[in-house]
Amino acid sequence: MKTLSPLQKARYAYVPKLPGMLRHGINEICVKEGLATESVRDQEKIKALFPNTYGKKEITFEKGTNTSVAKKQVVGVILSGGQAPGGHNVVCGLYDALKATDKENTLIGFKNGPAGLIEDNYVVFDDEFINEYRNTGGFDIIGSGRTKLETEDQFKVAAEVCKKHGITAIVIIGGDDSNTNAAVLAEYFAANNVDVQVIGCPKTIDGDLKNEDIECSFGFDTATKTYSELIGNIERDANSAKKYWHFVKVMGRSASHVALECALETQPNICLVSEEVEAKKMSLSQIADYIADSVNERANNGMNFGVAIIPEGVVEFVPEFKTLISEINELLAGEKATAFNNLGTWAEKYAFIEKGLTKESMDVFAILPQTIQQQLFLERDPHGNVQVSLIESEKLFSALVKDKLAQRKKAGTYNGKFSALHHFFGYEGRCAFPSNFDADYCYSLGYNAFMLIQYGYNGYLSKVSNLSKPAEEWVAGGMPITKMMNIERRHGEDKPVIKKALVELDGKPFKFFEANRETWAKETCFTYPGAIQYYGPSEVCDLTTRTLALEKGE
Repeated sequence: MKTLSPLQKARYAYVPKLPGMLRHGINEICVKEGLATESVRDQEKIKALFPNTYGKKEITFEKGTNTSVAKKQVVGVILSGGQAPGGHNVVCGLYDALKATDKENTLIGFKNGPAGLIEDNYVVFDDEFINEYRNTGGFDIIGSGRTKLETEDQFKVAAEVCKKHGITAIVIIGGDDSNTNAAVLAEYFAANNVDVQVIGCPKTIDGDLKNEDIECSFGFDTATKTYSELIGNIERDANSAKKYWHFVKVMGRSASHVALECALETQPNICLVSEEVEAKKMSLSQIADYIADSVNERANNGMNFGVAIIPEGVVEFVPEFKTLISEINELLAGEKATAFNNLGTWAEKYAFIEKGLTKESMDVFAILPQTIQQQLFLERDPHGNVQVSLIESEKLFSALVKDKLAQRKKAGTYNGKFSALHHFFGYEGRCAFPSNFDADYCYSLGYNAFMLIQYGYNGYLSKVSNLSKPAEEWVAGGMPITKMMNIERRHGEDKPVIKKALVELDGKPFKFFEANRETWAKETCFTYPGAIQYYGPSEVCDLTTRTLALEKGE
């Protein structure tokens, strides 16, 4: 028997807030078309790849007479990629809009990600099913997966499955890769006269699916609030015990949006930003010295404690480390990997490595703690490359800092105590109960996605903007996915992909952090966000991220 917690019961009953223009009856929502669009880069190449869906107009929804052609809609929905809080509400918003238009409309959920569409593995939603997942975290309503829809054979199968069920549209809820696949599928359907629309919804807790149109991907708000609560708790403990330095790694492989937002929320002593590390070409030694400077100065003031936030993928942005990884990938290519793995002891393997690396890379390798050295030679990814995500960078930097402090102690410039503890916050935030912001935003994205379907749009991303304002003032509409695309080199080929949004070093969030971090490094300026609030004053329970507020000048 399923037992519900009091919070679960209360959240099921929560009614998400919609943008003002979507609060009118379905029959009172009309479309306003804007200007034609072009891709963010590589316009001619993207246009050539997407001749049927490129250059379409941006649109917004307004109050007015609904001019769409009435027809029965059978919509398929897919959750793609890693979990992000609020995904269930995208499905619920899509379902509610679909049923509000016509009770005979049907929503089909394809299970376990895009593979569900190819394998025809599905469930048909009804009220009872949907109501169990309203305002809840996770993707367990239908599961997710990372299968990519990118081959013609897959597209043909998808078209057949859609034809079998009479599907009129597919909604793909995912990140940059998933929505790139949505754009390619939309183009295939258009080019082959398959009467099925494809709509995307922007999801990723990493926060790197954003631009001038997509102000925020869903899940980022809840995940960063969850991590910030935990970091705030650790800060309070550090300030109470006064004897530990906590190194906290947070999710964010390619971008440091999560780390930066958590720093803005909690004001730690140190926060590394991968994009700055790359821009300044900082070495591991320089980064370690930067952290050690804070440890040293705080120790001089009697504070042998602190908190440092480390982005998950920071080592990939260190030029010398990037070169080292490249050389290791080459060192273990093909049959050489078998020869390496057949060596019995670490000493034998170390000699093999020493012989195969350049002197410069060996110098970098030699300063790494042995545990990190060995992590570089763990199981490879499907392409035979180092799995950088397996590297415990929080332990790497604390070990390097410890060595720096030992050198300073020997030189008589440091006389403190350094004891490090380590944390990694990732999965803790991926399936949290969505914040009110994400509950509202996601529901609006799903509801809005159906409006795009009803008006016949294909290859569009569901777009809700003006997000730093109350939900009543949010603006709903859509933008062609091709507007976000550029060409990148992937696995030796030029591929159209959605351009990742990295932390902008001249942007307002980073500039605010940069202006304050020197003080935070020396003094104890910790702030304690506490748990996500679902009930109470709007300024407490509906507040947005510090990143979005700063970007909007609020």
